[in-house]
Amino acid sequence: MDHSAPLAWRKSSRSTSNDNCVEVALLPEGGTAVRDSKNPGGPVLRFSAGEWQAFLSDTKIGRFANPCRR
Repeated sequence: MDHSAPLAWRKSSRSTSNDNCVEVALLPEGGTAVRDSKNPGGPVLRFSAGEWQAFLSDTKIGRFANPCRR
């Protein structure tokens, strides 16, 4: 992957005005990158396409609704 090519970052339409959100970008190889919107020059998490789909599926069924409960 060419790490010098800029990614097209986008923020959720459900983001609040207090800027506590993340941004995502599609990676050229098909994965997804995630970063803190308050620190765009900071670390970036990279997920394969399969990892990202698993995360989205688990989110939709409420698996992360209360992370303190098991």
